[in-house]
Amino acid sequence: MKIDELLKRLDNVKIDEDERREIAEFLAQTVDGKESLFPHNLMTKDKTIYDFTSYEKLLKSNKISPDDVFVYIYYNYFTEYHPLAYFYPFLIDKHLLADAYLSKLGLESDLYHIAPATGLKYIAVIGKFPDISRVVVEVVDIDNVATNTYLPTLIHGVVRNKRIDDDEIIEIVSRFSSQKLFAGYDFITARDIINRYYGNHGKSIAKEVEVIKDAYNHIFKPLRIEYHLKD
Repeated sequence: MKIDELLKRLDNVKIDEDERREIAEFLAQTVDGKESLFPHNLMTKDKTIYDFTSYEKLLKSNKISPDDVFVYIYYNYFTEYHPLAYFYPFLIDKHLLADAYLSKLGLESDLYHIAPATGLKYIAVIGKFPDISRVVVEVVDIDNVATNTYLPTLIHGVVRNKRIDDDEIIEIVSRFSSQKLFAGYDFITARDIINRYYGNHGKSIAKEVEVIKDAYNHIFKPLRIEYHLKD
């Protein structure tokens, strides 16, 4: 399927709450046990999780289909409590949404975490915070977020081939992060305001944080769960 044709099909997204909750609970339990994850992973419909290197090898040997991939997973392990990652996990990495979405479009990259994964339906971010004994998981619908952040428009006209060039990715991420999506603030500024608020307990920017929070929830519509880590 051509990229333009796929982009046209990403309207009127219906979000499945039960499915997202099931994914979130499974991932929380996965990282609560002894099993560890790489920062970037892909989960198939049968709930098998592959790191990117393993997935790409299986893909090249035709042992797995890109249509089987269901969830793009970004895993953060923190040795100390990190408020931004705890409360706003999708603001941690400005590349995450673009990398996942370009993977859904069937593209690939030599440098970035982009590989054909046309079956992708969700993006999940996991934050593990042993110092406060918490695991936080947020799961979002990839098509819904792409629409709300204008990714189809940002990508249109930039991507020339299935193997996307580094400069094309940089251009897309730059366009994405410079949009003032968060109540008039762009991605980087919103993240900096939140960091300043929690770092200095700055009551003077409390209102700004509140409107950024509202925008964050409107854009991502995350299914969020928090678990206590096992002793």
